Amino acid sequence: MAMVCARIRLCFAAIALLLLAVAAAPVAAQQPNSVNPNGSAVQEQQLLDQLHRVQGLGTIPDTKSYVIEQPQGREWRLFHEGYLPWIGGVVILGAIVVLLLFYFIRGVIRIEGGRSGRTILRFTAVERLTHWTIAISFVILGLTGLNISFGKSLLLPLIGPDAFSRWSIAAKYLHDYSSIPFVIGVLVLFLLWVRQNFFTRVDLRWFQEGGGMVGHKHPPAYKFNGGQKLLFWLVVLATIGVALSGFSLLFPFYLTNILGMQTSEIVHAVIAMLFIGLILAHIYIGTLGMEGGFEAMGTGDVDLNWAKQHHALWVEQELGQGRAATPPAGAAATPAE
Repeated sequence: MAMVCARIRLCFAAIALLLLAVAAAPVAAQQPNSVNPNGSAVQEQQLLDQLHRVQGLGTIPDTKSYVIEQPQGREWRLFHEGYLPWIGGVVILGAIVVLLLFYFIRGVIRIEGGRSGRTILRFTAVERLTHWTIAISFVILGLTGLNISFGKSLLLPLIGPDAFSRWSIAAKYLHDYSSIPFVIGVLVLFLLWVRQNFFTRVDLRWFQEGGGMVGHKHPPAYKFNGGQKLLFWLVVLATIGVALSGFSLLFPFYLTNILGMQTSEIVHAVIAMLFIGLILAHIYIGTLGMEGGFEAMGTGDVDLNWAKQHHALWVEQELGQGRAATPPAGAAATPAE
């Protein structure tokens, strides 16, 4: 009898276990597929293939925070950390090396016949003030901008993390606020000089004869020669490029999405590096490369022989309009040539 009761209890236990398994089956079937690691990987890859990002849902107004993974960010980081320092190094160091070689091969472009002792006004006070506003703000922009690309590798080991952190914060604000006088200055200079910077046949001859930089010919030019006109338009175009991309970065996500922000940073950085190389050449010509060149933006007056050598057609215009050359202080006035 006891054996029969034991078998009956065993049968009831088996039936109860079977019923429990049947009842649990629908619950297991209702579990989300995301529990399966393989299923999750497939869903993530599908999101990457279709949307080029992994994005969830949220309740805060900033929908950009919903993006969990954005593969283009890896490409941007590769450019910023890998390619950009090489671009900057090649452009800036390359420009310096080329200018040094040019200096040792060509030497300083001297005033033929020496100084005359008479000067002629080349740039007004307004032009010089605008030029130096642009120059000072450009130096600040260049140094603070290069900190982003080279600061961690060059400055950080020298000054330590605390000082580098303080400098980087200050550099960020200096860069942002220096952009305003720079852009305004370029706009003012554009309005002042644009009429005199359209290319003519005279400029074609200037380029054909090397502009006095190659060889010893000094082709005639008006107030701005072909090289200066080329510089003028390159500066205008570069300023438009860095201004549009820079203000997009200055006011993030107001005009574009994250892909647009990454593109703006790349455009801004590449143009800025090329811009620095261009201005290095301009600084060289205005200082070491040419005797008497700095005086044009220093005092505004240049020696008459310098003006005739580099801008003969402009001198003819000035003298023809009665703007005679000025003799040095204390010297007796002589008729203008």
